Amino acid sequence: MAESVTAKNLALAKAINESLRRALETDPKVLIMGEDVGKLGGVFRVTDGLQKDFGESRVIDTPLAESGIVGTAIGLALRGYRPVVEIQFDGFVFPAYDQIVTQLAKMHARSLGKVKLPVVVRIPYGGGIGAVEHHSESPEALFAHVSGLKIVSPSNASDAYWMMQQAIQSDDPVIFFEPKRRYWDKGEVDTEAIPGPLHKAQVVREGTDLTLVAYGPMVKLCQEVAAAAAEEGKNLEVLDLRSVSPLDFDSIQASVEKTRRLVVVHEAPVFFGSGAEIAARITERCFYHLEAPVLRVGGYHAPYPPARLEEEYLPGLDRVLDAVDRALAY
Repeated sequence: MAESVTAKNLALAKAINESLRRALETDPKVLIMGEDVGKLGGVFRVTDGLQKDFGESRVIDTPLAESGIVGTAIGLALRGYRPVVEIQFDGFVFPAYDQIVTQLAKMHARSLGKVKLPVVVRIPYGGGIGAVEHHSESPEALFAHVSGLKIVSPSNASDAYWMMQQAIQSDDPVIFFEPKRRYWDKGEVDTEAIPGPLHKAQVVREGTDLTLVAYGPMVKLCQEVAAAAAEEGKNLEVLDLRSVSPLDFDSIQASVEKTRRLVVVHEAPVFFGSGAEIAARITERCFYHLEAPVLRVGGYHAPYPPARLEEEYLPGLDRVLDAVDRALAY
């Protein structure tokens, strides 16, 4: 097959930048707001150059006030705009939690469907960058528990580009979790491709012995686990969820009915994490197919540790391989 003439090799952060640029170019109602998103271009340079090219009225540097940022975005959405707001780090989102769960998530239902709030809340999340407290959280389950929000997380540059396009075009609010440790991972992005559905999971490695399910930063780890397991003759399937709410249970079920074993991996704590819902639902759906209990690998039920200890806290190759071995031992 001939290589696409519209494909580019981009880092994940640059793919988001180009997606935001395209949205600003094509829709005058798209605005970008956040702390340091303008002149600085964001602390990770995800919005680099956008204020220079589109002006301070469309790429807006805000005060350090997350509740105000989201509240202002809600007001702008009520007036017909499509704001894309950045929460600078995952742990900074909690001052805005009230606005997100009591206003942003509820307005559509409160108005009996008459009001739409097309707001995207960008949140760099997860660990692996050696940061200080409040800079390495994984709070996706807190938002997934709230109806009225879409929760997505890309794992690669192509998905980052296209999922951001789809999130901005959505008439419903989207919490867009960006795996910050993967910002510099490069991949091919075809900017003229036809993307698949936003909330559809994707098989990124075919297998027959066990299914690894992950999203965001853990997809790459699961691919590395599958490659290591292959050296021992184990054939693992890796499924990239891409969306946490809604969850594509049909794709998970189809994979598990083939492999008969499931391990769910995420950075967030295992206790009451998204993996718990997946484990419960797949146990209900696939009870007569499963050869082993659904296992979960994730962070510990403890505050995120100092940088020197984060490798012990985060799921790694050995911890996931141990779960694979335990599942295959049944």
